[in-house]
Amino acid sequence: MTEKLKKILNAGGVSLPKRILVTALALLIATAIWLPLLHLLYRPRVGDYFAEGKLPPRARALAEWHLDLWTNAERRAEAIERMRGSNAEWDFMGRTFLVLALANMSLREPEEKDLYLEVMDTIIDETLRLEKQEGMYFFLMPYAQDRPWVNQPPRSLFVDGEIALMLGARQTVEARREYALPLAGRVDAIVRSMKKSPVLSGESYPDECWTFCNSVALAAIRVSDTLDRRDHSALVKRWLRIARERLVEKETGLLISEYTTGGYAMDGPEGSSLWMVAHCLSLVDEAFARDQYERARRELVRRVLGFGYAREWPPSCPNTPDIDSGPIVPVLEISPGSSGLAFLGAATFGDTRTLSGLLTSLHYGGFPVRRGDRLRFAASNQVGDAVLLYAAAQGPLWEVVRKKARRLGWRTKR
Repeated sequence: MTEKLKKILNAGGVSLPKRILVTALALLIATAIWLPLLHLLYRPRVGDYFAEGKLPPRARALAEWHLDLWTNAERRAEAIERMRGSNAEWDFMGRTFLVLALANMSLREPEEKDLYLEVMDTIIDETLRLEKQEGMYFFLMPYAQDRPWVNQPPRSLFVDGEIALMLGARQTVEARREYALPLAGRVDAIVRSMKKSPVLSGESYPDECWTFCNSVALAAIRVSDTLDRRDHSALVKRWLRIARERLVEKETGLLISEYTTGGYAMDGPEGSSLWMVAHCLSLVDEAFARDQYERARRELVRRVLGFGYAREWPPSCPNTPDIDSGPIVPVLEISPGSSGLAFLGAATFGDTRTLSGLLTSLHYGGFPVRRGDRLRFAASNQVGDAVLLYAAAQGPLWEVVRKKARRLGWRTKR
């Protein structure tokens, strides 16, 4: 170091080490003041996504992206190919969540119903065509063919349940004669599959039952029953009783995520299942569903400096990352899968504080992309954005089904 530089650094009689220390201290103080305020730069208004009545502006922008995707065959094919490169389930689930979102949007905005129904029919018809042409394995991960199914002939409750729910949602908005028999037949297949198991649960993969898929199936059954006035309420009640007795993890009181057809637990509670489970069960037993949501919120939802996120597993039930959880962020244990679906759980039960924290994190790390009147998130994909749209739109469809169920004497417990 030259003498001239030393003189500059030591100007005012302060030594170089002291100047470095003062600078570091100043930066530390500035960081301590600035960091707790950082979230304010990314926190949108909850009402821009979640509100009663017509879709709020940012939810509307999300919807426009999906509508453009499903009315543009080339863009749709590109998006689906990217997702299927990672997981064929995401292609399928993206369809389900979008159909459910559009059904709710039809009830919120009757003046736009014809457009929404047209897109719903496009999705449903293409899904049924692909299943018929390629078989159920087209929407499953490759390991579905690695070992024999317990029940024969093989059927995946994952595929049957979500197709039935799509059909039921469409029929609830406006009946289409061509869908009536496929819906009834799909529900019959679901019921047969569930009744083959001592824990009243259908297989999604060989000897793998998922509470996610079984709760979707229960919701589909309830929706279907309100349309054709059949009554599967006894089966629904039995499933709920068995679930409380045999499918709940003892320490947390949360439903396990995965188990054999005989009811042997394969995995404990998982956020990427629990939020959807609570949402679907709210259609058949509101009290049990709310209890599951509150327990999951206590165990999984965290907030750091205004940023909210969800863990995949309760601290007492650790596990290893998989395709559903996404890569887990160390230390904080942030799960992209659980955090994304937590939007649906929080929206279902009116938890605005959790929604606010999740939205803040989404706008910080999700990298929103605006193109004209359309919105998507660069760090997400079609299924992730469809979940967020469904979370924002949900409500009216379930309420219509509840009202019909009450008129038929099938009350959900409060």
